[in-house]
Amino acid sequence: MADEKDYYKILGVERTATADEIKRAYKKVAIKYHPDRNPGNKEAEEKFKQAAEAYDVLRDPDKRARYDQFGADGVNGAGGFGGFGGQGMDINDIFSAFGDIFGGHGFGGFGGGSRSAQPRQYKGADMRMKVKLTLEEIATGVTKKYKMKKDITCPECGGSGCENGSKPETCPTCHGQGYVIRTQRSMFGLMQSQEACPTCHGEGTVIKHKCTHCHGDGIIKGEEIVEFNIPAGVGEGMIVNIPRKGNAGMHNGVPGDIQVVIEEAPHPDFIRDETDLIYNLLLTVPQAALGDTIEVPTLTGKARIKIEPGTQPGTALRLRGKGLPAIKGYGSGTGDIVVNISVYIPEHLDKDEKSKIESLNDSKHIQPTDNIKNKIFRAFRNYFNK
Repeated sequence: MADEKDYYKILGVERTATADEIKRAYKKVAIKYHPDRNPGNKEAEEKFKQAAEAYDVLRDPDKRARYDQFGADGVNGAGGFGGFGGQGMDINDIFSAFGDIFGGHGFGGFGGGSRSAQPRQYKGADMRMKVKLTLEEIATGVTKKYKMKKDITCPECGGSGCENGSKPETCPTCHGQGYVIRTQRSMFGLMQSQEACPTCHGEGTVIKHKCTHCHGDGIIKGEEIVEFNIPAGVGEGMIVNIPRKGNAGMHNGVPGDIQVVIEEAPHPDFIRDETDLIYNLLLTVPQAALGDTIEVPTLTGKARIKIEPGTQPGTALRLRGKGLPAIKGYGSGTGDIVVNISVYIPEHLDKDEKSKIESLNDSKHIQPTDNIKNKIFRAFRNYFNK
């Protein structure tokens, strides 16, 4: 796991930290590197963003589990993966997503000044879909295209929510700030809190003349062609995050994401074992005894392998580099095709065939030696000790 993506290290917590410990640690780091305390400090700003990215993953049990198992690339951007940090979110996005941790609409309140809350920007709902891939597609990566039913930007108003010719107006309650200050008297004196504006709900603007097509939301139900890339090497059950291809956000907000759940289609020839592919080659007794040259399938065509005389069942032959690539962040290199040798014993023999085999029964090379028996037994025992 790369240091810059060690989310536990970024927040300064142990891997066994509870949700509350993670939340407290994030608040501490975010305050330390907050832009109001470090004006113009790009290094502090980057650490502020890294802390938000780390918290976004570790606060979510599903994301945290995938991160613990696969590392940052499992949730955050390898070949089409995307997480909080991988989508290029800026400081305002972080304020919008996590401002509630600090109270009010923004962070604010560091020594003499407070940060003005940014007007609210809606985010569209995420979507989830299953995509079934063949091993051939997994080996090379693939581009998929689907027509999906989703929230789309209203074509009549262009997403503004306003009737043609009109525009949103500055909210008269918050004067465009998106928030209001509430003052309450308590035993400690007058206390102020910052809350989302009840009139504009944090947007800073109001729509007086709503679009009749979308009723002022800026989105409608519709269909859209969605095209995205699946990286090579993905596996069954893996989730590929496609950023900003999901439902459109209200009032030209940020589109949601699509979580693509990978399914593997059964292959007629191969069984997958991580990056290796296992092929079972069934030989006849003469082929195993005398040797042969045989064609076996690969994902890109055929390959010829040599069967040595006396090859035993259970022998494994490898075609190096003919398997699947490791997805970035999950390993390196390309796996092999493992050819497992099986030998077919005839089930039905005619009289002549049976006679020929019986004539060989007493030949000295037909009976297995002790060395061969031990070799086969060791292979048999290893199979059950895996």
